[in-house]
Amino acid sequence: MKQYTVTGMSCAACSARVEKAVSKVDGVTSCSVSLLTNSMGVEGSATDAQIVEAVEQAGYGASPKGTATESENDKANNSLEQLKAAQDALVDRETPKLRNRLIASLIFLVVLMYFSMGHMMWGWPLPEFFNGNHVAMGLLQLLLTVAVMVINQKFFISGFKGLIHGAPNMDTLVALGSAASFGYSVYALFAMTAAQVNGDMDAVMSYMHEFYFESAAMILALITVGKMLEAHSKGKTTDALKSLMQLAPKTATVVRDGVEQEISVDAVKKGDIFVVRPGENIPVDGEIIDGTTAVNESALTGESIPVDKQPKDAVSAATVNQSGFIKCRATRVGEDTTLSQIIQMVSDAAATKAPIAKIADRVSGVFVPAVITIAIITIIAWLIAGETVGFALARGISVLVISCPCALGLATPVAIMVGNGKGAKSGILFKTAASLEATGRTQIVALDKTGTITSGEPKVTDIVPDETFFEETGKHAGALLAIAASVEAKSEHPLAKAIMERAKTDEIAVAEVTDFSAVVGNGLTAILAGKMIKAGNLAFVSKFVKVSDDMRAKAVEFSKEGKTPLFFAADDRLCGIIAVADTIKEDSPEAVRQLKNMGIRVVMLTGDNEQTANAIGKQAGVDEVIAGVLPDGKEAVIRKLKKQGRVAMVGDGINDAPALTRADMGIAIGAGSDVAIDAADVVLMKSRLIDVPAAVRLSRATLTNIHENLFWAFFYNVIGIPLAAGLWYPLLGWKLNPMFGAAAMSLSSFCVVTNALRLNLCRVYDPKHDRKATPDKKNKTDKPNESEEKSMTKTMNIEGMMCGHCEARVKKALEALDAVSEAAVSHESGTAVVTLSSDISDEKLKETVEAEDYKVTSIQ
Repeated sequence: MKQYTVTGMSCAACSARVEKAVSKVDGVTSCSVSLLTNSMGVEGSATDAQIVEAVEQAGYGASPKGTATESENDKANNSLEQLKAAQDALVDRETPKLRNRLIASLIFLVVLMYFSMGHMMWGWPLPEFFNGNHVAMGLLQLLLTVAVMVINQKFFISGFKGLIHGAPNMDTLVALGSAASFGYSVYALFAMTAAQVNGDMDAVMSYMHEFYFESAAMILALITVGKMLEAHSKGKTTDALKSLMQLAPKTATVVRDGVEQEISVDAVKKGDIFVVRPGENIPVDGEIIDGTTAVNESALTGESIPVDKQPKDAVSAATVNQSGFIKCRATRVGEDTTLSQIIQMVSDAAATKAPIAKIADRVSGVFVPAVITIAIITIIAWLIAGETVGFALARGISVLVISCPCALGLATPVAIMVGNGKGAKSGILFKTAASLEATGRTQIVALDKTGTITSGEPKVTDIVPDETFFEETGKHAGALLAIAASVEAKSEHPLAKAIMERAKTDEIAVAEVTDFSAVVGNGLTAILAGKMIKAGNLAFVSKFVKVSDDMRAKAVEFSKEGKTPLFFAADDRLCGIIAVADTIKEDSPEAVRQLKNMGIRVVMLTGDNEQTANAIGKQAGVDEVIAGVLPDGKEAVIRKLKKQGRVAMVGDGINDAPALTRADMGIAIGAGSDVAIDAADVVLMKSRLIDVPAAVRLSRATLTNIHENLFWAFFYNVIGIPLAAGLWYPLLGWKLNPMFGAAAMSLSSFCVVTNALRLNLCRVYDPKHDRKATPDKKNKTDKPNESEEKSMTKTMNIEGMMCGHCEARVKKALEALDAVSEAAVSHESGTAVVTLSSDISDEKLKETVEAEDYKVTSIQ
């Protein structure tokens, strides 16, 4: 995706206009404009010149954020420069400008309000010169208003420019409202002078009450207050992205020709040797070649406990070396470092749009013209009703200034930005806005076993010595482990590595063996202290020694638990059994429990045999185990699961990539392969399974926040516009002063942004407030017969449902069909599960739902 900076946008109508203009350019396959970050993401073959020209023709400005293609060295050399440019783009320059405009406006506004409302309403005293000189008072108000209008000229320039280009925006509404107030007041002032010349003092006094100079100026000042609050709050939503950028190291100490040199991090090249002292930040991604240390990786993973590192271990840029001096080889530099990729993911997610935003975008595209039309109709209607011009104009101006398209346009992007930032701080990276929205709607989670539920590295779980053989030693377990480690020391088998790790942990001395021999598929033989040692499976060792029934029973028990029993014998005596297993991660059972409490069905996929798989599945607490799945068969399993609901696949290996792509949501464990991470929609940096329910929790919180924002934006305009138009005046006597309308408009966007900032308080690891998704007939552990399911139910994926009322409308429409006996509708999961009593075409079902103004994306 190519990124551009867009200038001149002031509201959702502007972003909709830019998006529409660029989407029409030949070669553009997709375009997404973010009002929040003033950025645009474009995919396709169109050139920068074509894109920029399209934006400029729409009345705005655009410039590319970076070059389209760069060599690896160019990326490294330009990364710091681009990072500075990105940081610079996020600097809040708007708030200081708006603050200065507001202060200057208030100086003139206070004087204006004193002369208009202060004197006229409360009789505040005026200088002697103005006593009885109403024309002079009018002229002074005119001059003060002109001063405020000049200070806030940006509203008029942007507003009328948009009107000329056929793309009116929020500034157009403000400019029209203020200009109309000012224009009518000028007319009243000239009429007053004519009345004064004619000696009609009663008319002069009446025209004093027709002045709306204070409204013209106050509208501009109040909207500036709202804009300033909005700009400040919008700046807060990008704090997470700014903090990530600030982590980037600026210099590195490299070793060249045997001499340490401090250079700019841009000058570090792949393969360079660099050193890091205690307390220093690691400059680029690398591999330790000398030294040991503990590294604080909280900047990237959110995990505060330092991680021990030794030679051959990987280290990442922006993490902190806490204890030892280390020498490393650079493996990733510039834009390829983990930190740079995280920043890119968060930026890309902010530049994309969630599907739910399309509703607001469609409304924003026609909102401003509709409001102008309503304002004109309001003025005409009141004039026809016999009201004065001043009264009718006040109602029309109120309609213009109370309407707020910005709240609609910001409702989704601010929540997405804050949600992404919150996720990044917790080590959960959503690649797009759509992935952040969709993760919370997951109904089935498919977990790869190795490396996801389990650690992926075999470990010794049990040591069972033969009592009769070790009755003289007094150290049964230690003695058996010493024999095992000595014979396994020369083996390359993964299980041998597990035994060696345990021996190292228990500080067991390893003796030298002779005549070592590996029997493929069976075991090992070697001579230790004059005794022939045999190690391997039961079938192999039982050929040479007698294995008691108790030990055989132990082996069967271990196998049922998913462990591999290894037998060890010396000459003709059995020494004992050591059980090795790929142990489940500590947090796996709790993660599965939390997912199930959310109403999500958890399925484990593994290539292991059924007995071993069931043992691991039981420990983890999953709903279903699918064993014997070949590496290339996971994608087919995901395809079948998708018929039962929305599926998220969690994996870490290269062989998981097709399944991650096939799933509705691919979630990659951060310690996994680059291929898996590239194929995924969500990346878990901490490589912990507990982050999966955390990601779902954050997604659901973000989606709820978006619904709240959209509700407020729609509700505010639906209530505010009729009130401003004077709809309730004949019944209740309610009428809205244009100044109060402007105040309401200025606060509406601020409320939306402030509500989005509440996501920073979301406790993504706290399951106390988890709620189960609306029950789905296809989302059950005890699944019905597949053929019956296909013939009796259909699952419709629907976009646009936002609340219980939406559910009720869709349910009522579907159940009105003769062929539908029941419809289980959920706006949270975006589905309608339809139970059929007879055949009905998918087209008919789709027609029925879309007649209610919702979009059907698929029917399964």
